[in-house]
Order: sequence, then structure tokens, then C-alpha cells
Amino acid sequence: MPKTIAEINAKIRKGQAVVVNAEEIIDIVEEEGAQKAAEKVDVVTTGTFGPMCSSGVFLNIPHTKPKIKIQKAWLNNVSAYCGVAAVDFYLGATEIPENDPANQVFPGEFRYGGGHIIEDLAAGEDVHLRAISYGTDCYPRKEFETWINIKTLRSATLLNPRNCYQNYNVAINRDAKRTIYTYLGVLRPDMGNANYSSAGQLSPLLNDPYFKTIGIGTRIFLGGAPGYVCWEGTQHDPDPLRSDNGVPSRGAGTLAVVGDLKQMSPEWLRGASITGYGVSLMVGIGIPIPILNEEIVRYTAVKDSEIYAPVVDYSSDYPNAVDRVIAEVTYAELKSGQIVIQGKEIPTAAMSSYKKAKEIADILKTWIQEGSFELSEPVRPLRSSEKLSG
Repeated sequence: MPKTIAEINAKIRKGQAVVVNAEEIIDIVEEEGAQKAAEKVDVVTTGTFGPMCSSGVFLNIPHTKPKIKIQKAWLNNVSAYCGVAAVDFYLGATEIPENDPANQVFPGEFRYGGGHIIEDLAAGEDVHLRAISYGTDCYPRKEFETWINIKTLRSATLLNPRNCYQNYNVAINRDAKRTIYTYLGVLRPDMGNANYSSAGQLSPLLNDPYFKTIGIGTRIFLGGAPGYVCWEGTQHDPDPLRSDNGVPSRGAGTLAVVGDLKQMSPEWLRGASITGYGVSLMVGIGIPIPILNEEIVRYTAVKDSEIYAPVVDYSSDYPNAVDRVIAEVTYAELKSGQIVIQGKEIPTAAMSSYKKAKEIADILKTWIQEGSFELSEPVRPLRSSEKLSG
């Protein structure tokens, strides 16, 4: 019999909800079947932890005396965007410092940037702020310099425009001689390695491929605290090539997410330095999937061996935007440590952490079991593929 989110929340409040992670549901469905699993289980928790470049934080400082309308600002010598209001500014995770000495040694190699500052703020560290302005009658101050931290900020809102990709590329380098440097890591010549970034069977949007339960307003685990899906992520593509089980075999849906940085932890927001590319932010996200019916539980039982990812040549095809897919491989193959492409065995490496993804799913599971985290009804569904999901 179908359930509602309200019914599941009532069970959570009573401590009676049955919650499992996206690994555990696979065995339950295999042993008991989808129908019994849907009756037995109320929530399946998911998780992912990896570099999510399209991330950042809106910061607001108390007004200065006299007041300033910040035109340009730097946090530990990393510039923030100030084209909003007087003392509001946005720091992007991939912003790099001005005159970083590391860049003189290896062009494109930055040891510290926006992602690291977000981690520092979450950890309670002091960050140096320098601001300038052109001055107005109502905001006469032209310069301001101070130290800030998470306690002195009036608000710190993590607002990430594109997180939690629903599947993604496997990157290789077919150039015979040249090593290349990408956001998916260093790629050795002649298909010397293959890098990927996804939790596979634990990944949130692969457990709800048609966004049956995840929508605008969905409450999530974000950076170690409760957060929300606030919109479709940029580059959201609801209708990519899909496998027979409905799982997309290309980069597909994305999420825009929001939460209070003041409640978050540096355990789940980590600045990342990627050689030859720049900086990013490792973000931890977990999403609960309410098991409303048998269809949804079947989606959550997807296995790594059933999820295919596209292999793309980052030496030519990716930068030239030709979207050529050389092959498709499963996440079971990727996690085995090697794949075979054009007859060649290629070692694999993950930019994301499956171990941390599982930790997130288990933390979210505990929150729900303890009654401290209830599910939310989406106020609007995400765009999906009507012809495939209808």
C-alpha cells in the first residue's frame, strides 16, 4: 500500500521508522522482493562526497562606522563578488588568490583559494577581510580592513548553484605523449589512467533517477547540517541517454542547494587543490529517499553493476566540446581498480570518496532514527523526462 511523507514523518516522531542506507536496500530487495521491501522500509538514505566546483557562500558582516558600500573585497587575498548590497558579498569555491607564489612554479597550481576559506570559516578560523569602495553620501567609507570568523559574521549562507551531479564522465587522455591537468585530476598519456567522481549506487540522484521524491524544498544533509534543495542546479538536464532501468548514462540532473554555514562542519566541507587546474570545494551531501511505493524502492536498489558512465577523452574531445563517448563502463568496473578500453587495461582512481559517502548516508540514517531529522514535502518537482517517467 502506498505511503505518504506525512505518514513516514509520524513514524519518525514515534521512533518507529525503518531506515536503511542505499547499500543495505540492495540486499533487502534481492532477498525479499520489491513489494515486501516497500512495505517494510520507510526511508533510504544516500550520500556523496567529492569536489563540487559550482559552490560558494554568501557572507554578511555588521555595518562599519561610518558605513561602507563594499565595491571590492578580498578574503585572505582571495577576491569575492560584491555586486549585491552594502555589506553582502559572495565567495566562490574556485576563486584563486591574487599573486599566489605557487603559480610562479606551476602555472595553474594554487594551494589555497575560495574552497579553503569556506573550510576555514566552517572550522571557526579567523579570516582577513580587506574592502574598498568609491564612497557615497549614505555610505561614505572608502576602505575597511579587519579579521572575521563564523561568530562575527551576521550570516553565512552556503549557496551552491550546481551540486550532486546525476552521473558524470570518466576522464582519460589519449594523447600519446602529453600529460594533461584537469578538474578530474592528472591524466597520464596514452590512456595511462582513468579518473571518475561519483558514489555510484550511493549517489542521491542515481537513487531517484526521475526525481519522484527529490524536489524544491527537499530537506537534505549539507556540509554536516540540515540544508535544502532550493532549485534545479545549473546545467540540469532531465532527458539524457538512459539505461533500461531509467538510470542516466550521461551527466544529467543537478541540484542547487542552500544551508547555514554556521551549523556546518569542516569534516564535510574541504578545500581542495587540484594540480594544474586550481581549487575547489569537497562537499558532503546526503538525501533521504522516502519509500512511498514499490516503484521508488526499485530505483533505490540500483547496483554499481547497473550504472554506466561515459568514458571521454579530455585531451581533445572534452575541451573541443564534441561530446564524443569512447565507451561506457559500469561503476562496478571503475571501483574494481581497472577498466578495459580498446583492449587496454587502464587503472582507475576516484576523485570522490565512497567511504565518506557511506558515512554521510549513515549519519543521515541516525538523525532520522533518533527523530532529529524529518522529511519535507517538495513544494515543486524538478524538471524530469515526461516521456520516460510518465
